[in-house]
Amino acid sequence: MTRPFHLLAKPTGATCNLDCKYCFFLSKETLYPGDSFRMSDDLLDTYIRQLLEAHPAQEVSVAWQGGEPTMMGLPFFERAMACVEKYQQPGQTIQHTIQTNGILLNDEWGEFLKRHNFLVGLSIDGPKEMHDTYRVNKGGAGSFDQVFKAWETLRRHEVDVNILCTLHAANADHPLEVYRYFRDVLKTEFIQFIPIVERTTQDFLPLANLGWSERPGGDRPLYLQQGGLVTERSITAEKFGCFLIAIFDEWVKRDVGKVFVQTFDAALGSWVGQRGLCIFSPTCGSALALEHNGDLYSCDHYVEPDYRLGNIAETPMAELVASEQQHAFGQYKLTSLPQYCVNCDVRFACHGECPRNRFISTPDGEPGLNYLCAGYKAFFQHVRPAMDTMAKLIRQGRLAEEIMQFQPVLRQGRNEKCACGSGKKFKQCHGRA
Repeated sequence: MTRPFHLLAKPTGATCNLDCKYCFFLSKETLYPGDSFRMSDDLLDTYIRQLLEAHPAQEVSVAWQGGEPTMMGLPFFERAMACVEKYQQPGQTIQHTIQTNGILLNDEWGEFLKRHNFLVGLSIDGPKEMHDTYRVNKGGAGSFDQVFKAWETLRRHEVDVNILCTLHAANADHPLEVYRYFRDVLKTEFIQFIPIVERTTQDFLPLANLGWSERPGGDRPLYLQQGGLVTERSITAEKFGCFLIAIFDEWVKRDVGKVFVQTFDAALGSWVGQRGLCIFSPTCGSALALEHNGDLYSCDHYVEPDYRLGNIAETPMAELVASEQQHAFGQYKLTSLPQYCVNCDVRFACHGECPRNRFISTPDGEPGLNYLCAGYKAFFQHVRPAMDTMAKLIRQGRLAEEIMQFQPVLRQGRNEKCACGSGKKFKQCHGRA
C-alpha cells in the first residue's frame, strides 16, 4: 500500500486573475507554452479515481490550488464532486479544500462550498494598505475590496475559512496590527502566516524585483530554486522571528484555544511529539503537486523540470509517489542537514524547515542552512517556556488554554535585547501595546 500523501491539484496551472508581485508561481506558465491551462474532464476523472484508490479506508484530502482554481468555474467543481461520489470507497472520509484569492466568489459559490463542506484558504495580507501593496490585479490596482467581499460571502454562508497571510516587506513590521485585524475585525479563528522568500540569482535579481508577471518584451524569468539572493519584497529572517514572537506573546495571554495560528499549533505538536506540517518533519516527500495536464511534481514549491515525476495519464499516481525519485527527494531533507542544525537545541521543532529555503551558509561556512534559520531559532527559543507548560498540561490530560490562567514568565524585560538578533531592545522591536 502506498503511504498516505497529500496532493495539491492545479486545474488552471499557474494561470491567475490577479498579478501579485511576489507570486513566482505565475512564472510556471512558461513551462507549458501555448497551453490552454484547463484540466480536461477525462483527466479530472483519472485524478479523482487514482487519488481515492491510493487511500483505501482512509481520510483523503481533495485539495485545489492554482494559479486561481475558481477560474475553472462552478460546473467543473460540480463534476469533481460527482467523480468523488463515483469513486469514494467504503471507509473513506473526504475533506474538500480550496485555496483562492476570492475574486470570483459570490453567493452561488458560497452555497456550493457550504453544501460540500469545503475548507477555504482565503489569501489576505492584512489591512487594506498592506494587502494592496503586492496583491494587485492585471491593471496594477489593489484587490483588497474584492477579497473583503469574498470574506463576507463566505461568512454569510458559514463556510469554514483559513486566512492565508503572506509575510513580506509591506507587513513584516506590523505584527500586532495584522494579527488584531484578523482577530478583531475579520473575527477569524484560523490563520496561516507564510513567509515570502523569493530566491534568485544575481543575473535575475533586477527582473525578479520587478515581479513575476508577464511583461512587454517577454523578459519574464522562470522561477527556479536557484541562487543565494532574495528579492526586496522578501521578509528577512530576523523580521520573521520578530513577527512570530510579537503575535505569540499576545496569543498566549488571551487567545489560546480561541484563535489557531498554524505555526503555533505545529510548534506545540513538536513539543508533544506529533508531526503536522511537512516543513517541520525530519523528511518530506508526502506533499506533491499535480499540474493541469496530469504532470506530477515532487512538491508544489518544486514545479520544475528536474522534479517532474511523470504524468498520471501514463503512469499511475501511486506508482509515481512510491518511486525511487520521490523517495530520494524526501530523504534529502534529512541527509543534507548541516551539522550546525544537527547540533541545534531546537532541531526537534523545525528539522531545518523546508529545503527550498536552505541556500545560505552556517556560521562555520557549511552550505545548506535555512535562510529563515535565525528567525525560527529566535522564535522556538522564545516560546520554549510556554510550550513546555502547554505540553505538560496536555500530557496531564488537560487543555493547553489553561496556560492563560496562571501565565508563566514568558516575556523578556523591557531593557533586554530582543532574542531575534536585531540588536534592538525587546520593547522597541515589538512595539508593545
